[in-house]
Amino acid sequence: MATNMTDTINKSENQTDEQTTGISCVLKESLADKARHSWFERPVPGIKQQLTAPLTAVETEPSTECTSCHSMITNTALIFNCYVCPLCEHHMPMSARERLQWFLDQVDGELGQEFSAKDPLKFVDSKPYPQRMTEAKDKTGESEALVVMYGKLRNLDVVACAFDFRFMGGSMGSVVGDRFVQAAEKALEDKTPLVCFAASGGARMQEGLLSLMQMARTAAAVERLRIAGVPYIVILTNPVYGGVTASLAMLGDIHLAEPKAMIGFAGKRVIEQTVRETLQEPFQRAEFLLEHGVVDEVVHRHQLVDTTYRLLAKLCHQANVDA
Repeated sequence: MATNMTDTINKSENQTDEQTTGISCVLKESLADKARHSWFERPVPGIKQQLTAPLTAVETEPSTECTSCHSMITNTALIFNCYVCPLCEHHMPMSARERLQWFLDQVDGELGQEFSAKDPLKFVDSKPYPQRMTEAKDKTGESEALVVMYGKLRNLDVVACAFDFRFMGGSMGSVVGDRFVQAAEKALEDKTPLVCFAASGGARMQEGLLSLMQMARTAAAVERLRIAGVPYIVILTNPVYGGVTASLAMLGDIHLAEPKAMIGFAGKRVIEQTVRETLQEPFQRAEFLLEHGVVDEVVHRHQLVDTTYRLLAKLCHQANVDA
C-alpha cells in the first residue's frame, strides 16, 4: 500500500516537473521571439542636442572691459553712450578725432596736418625717437598727439583741439605747439572761441629744450586771445600732467573737467616721495581740484557739449538756440 502511494506521488511530481519544463520552454521561446522583434522594431536613438543659452551681444560683438567695474560692454554701446560705462558711469578715454567729431555739430576743416616731427637731438632711449613716432602713428592713425578742427557748435563758429593720450602719452612736442598756436591764430583771426580738450603726460623728453619752449609759445598764444577778448575754454580729461598743465591747460577763461579726471603737475608718487606722506583719494582728482578752486565745474560727459555751448554763447554774446 505504501509502495503504491509512493509511486503515485513520484508520478505526480514527474508530471509537475514536465509541465514546468514545458511552460518554461514556451516562455523562453516567446521571450526570444519578442527580443528578436523588439531588436528590429527598436527606436533608433538620435543625437541629443545640448541645450545652451543663446549668446549675448557681449559674446558676439567686439567688447571692451570697464577699467572701473570690470564689466564687459560692447563697442557699439560704448560709442552710443559717449564712452561712458552704463553700469558705473566711469568715463573711458576717447581718441582725439572721435572727441572732436562728437563735440562739433559740423566740421569744416582741419589744421596743422602740414607739420611733422623731426629728430634734432638724435634721441635714443630704449628705442630711437623716429621708431617711437612710427609706432605711435601705426597705433593711433594720427600724425601727432594734437588734432585741431574748426566748424560749428550749434550756431557758433568754433575752433577746437584735442589731445590723444594714446599718442606717446599725449606729450607736447614742437608739432603739438605748432598746431595749438595755429589753432589760436585761426580763432584770433576769425574772432571765434577756442576750445581745448587736454589729456597729456607733459612735455616730450625726446625733443628736450624744443619741447619745453612750447610752454612759452602756447602761453603767449593764449595771452593774445585774452587781449583780443576771444573766449578760450579748457576741458580737462583724464589725465593732465606736466608741462601741459603748467601752460595751456591752466590758462583758460573757464576750466571744466570730467568726473574723476587726474589733474596735476607732478605725479602723485613723486609728491609722496618729496613730502614723505601718503596722499589719499581724491587727491588730484577733478572733484578735489573743484573744492580748492582750480576747476570751475566738473561736468558729466553727457552734459559737456550743452554746458560748453551755453558758456560760449554767454561769452560771445550770442543767442542761445537751446533756450
